[in-house]
Amino acid sequence: MNEEVPLSLHAVFNYGEAGLWLIIALALALRLRMKRPWRWLLPVAFACFGVSDLIEVQTGAWWEPWWLFVLKAACVLVFLLAWNAHRRQGKAHG
Repeated sequence: MNEEVPLSLHAVFNYGEAGLWLIIALALALRLRMKRPWRWLLPVAFACFGVSDLIEVQTGAWWEPWWLFVLKAACVLVFLLAWNAHRRQGKAHG
């Protein structure tokens, strides 16, 4: 007899978060104009961040294994660099 174990709140949250990041990645990939060669990196970073949340459901922690932490940190770095570039571009046009 197979009993299904209900998902923990942590797992439900991470699945939802993964879906959000993957939708953002898709929207960015469809919307971004490739004016600069590095612009493809932002949707890829959002997709990787979504996948990292799926992995986190299995591992139970965002810092274990070590490479999951490195992946998440690299994605956050890309987010910050893209935000900074967007902010500077806005100042140049404003």
